[in-house]
Amino acid sequence: MILDLSQIDFVDSSGLGALVQLAKQAQTAEGTLQIVTNARVTQTVKLVRLEKFLSLQSTVDAAVENIKGA
Repeated sequence: MILDLSQIDFVDSSGLGALVQLAKQAQTAEGTLQIVTNARVTQTVKLVRLEKFLSLQSTVDAAVENIKGA
């Protein structure tokens, strides 16, 4: 699954929690969640140290390539 958040200006703790839940559900289903972000979203994710758990991509094309490589 690819979730494009590149046009989002702000992610709060509720949003981060939802992303973590989606990532866990994808893992349980033996799938993957690729999150397309911008600098602000990436900064927020890194601030709470979730960048290693959430698969962040800079473009939809990069997310698609990451899925193909899996």
